[in-house]
Amino acid sequence: MSTSETTAADGTSLPGAHPQRWAYGLLLVLLGLALGVSALPSPLYPIYQAEWGLTPLTTTVVFAVYAIGALGAALTVGPVSDAVGRKPVLIAAVLAITVGMAVFLGATTEWQLLIARFLHGAAIGSITVVAGAALLDVRPHDGPANGMRAGVALNVGIAVTVLGAAAAAQWAPAPLRTPFAAVELVVLAILAAVLVLVEPHTGRTGGRVRFRPPTVPRVISRDFWFSGIGILAAWSVLGVFLSLYPALAEHATGVDSAMFTGAVVATMAGSAALAQWIGGRYSPLPTAIVGDAGMIVSLALAVVAVHVGSAAFVIADAALLGVTFGLAFGGSLRHLTSVAPDDARGQVMSAFYLLGYLAMGIPTVIAGYLSTTFSTAAVFPWFAAAVGIGCLVAGLLGARSLTRTGADSASRPR
Repeated sequence: MSTSETTAADGTSLPGAHPQRWAYGLLLVLLGLALGVSALPSPLYPIYQAEWGLTPLTTTVVFAVYAIGALGAALTVGPVSDAVGRKPVLIAAVLAITVGMAVFLGATTEWQLLIARFLHGAAIGSITVVAGAALLDVRPHDGPANGMRAGVALNVGIAVTVLGAAAAAQWAPAPLRTPFAAVELVVLAILAAVLVLVEPHTGRTGGRVRFRPPTVPRVISRDFWFSGIGILAAWSVLGVFLSLYPALAEHATGVDSAMFTGAVVATMAGSAALAQWIGGRYSPLPTAIVGDAGMIVSLALAVVAVHVGSAAFVIADAALLGVTFGLAFGGSLRHLTSVAPDDARGQVMSAFYLLGYLAMGIPTVIAGYLSTTFSTAAVFPWFAAAVGIGCLVAGLLGARSLTRTGADSASRPR
């Protein structure tokens, strides 16, 4: 980060400045790692289905186990990190990722995939909550920008990791081993950096940790539910696109290529990162509303693209869906980080990502279960319609909040 962001004009440290200038960048890398690891198996699922005989239901159960681990983390790590600090939680999370990678490397049965994904879910849920709160610790006066950069990092992590895994699956001699070995080396390097990180949360209580459902301060409840419904809609799309959609796109287009499925997911994630970067220049509330409305259109076009079976159409719609997803999720996240109270950052982020992982897991499993009876192609339009309704609700809530905010501003004395 730039000097102006950590020191005043006279060279003195600004309040809340972190002693390690690279800490902010490390936290963003951790967020990218988290969603990158979550998406790592996506281009490999068609290979697992072909070589191991995995059904769509089994694939979504593997994905759901990941979501269960993430949900458990979202319910617990916020209060833990508020009490004992962010660093211990982050170290434990990165260690869990290394163990999960080792299980993937030696996996020969479905139950081993379940163990590995559960470990990764718990670790990634911890990182998204705790690293997100730590960004606010390191730059407490930069809430909206933190949300934008976090969203960009998450999507860049998906894009880079999925493309790498797809390339390995396409050309490496051991497509179900090489991607995990390569990422394991990256994880170990990041672990070394986390070990020397100075604790970001200087306001930790050090007291007993009492586990309780994540709570949201009443003063921001309206803002939270707007952002919460935004992540519910956006991450429902993310869950299906990381689990079922790669195989569906292959089947619909007739393109039997890991690079193609990787390109579909990476295009969506890369477009989302770009949209969040550009959208970060604008007010988060209207940005999220535009994204919610755009996702409705993009999902409808995704149904058409699969029906037509055009690879170019599928890629183009993935780019459009990524843009609208990025605006919806990024705007929702930036809006929430701009209003989260300093003394409840961990709890607020826990509640926010709890909704996200619920949305990522439950609709995906339902879609996978129905696909065993009706086929993924038959289920996908109904899934798109259901998520579109969620996007509509989120957009209407946002528009109502925007109207109320405008009315309040107009009523204030000048």
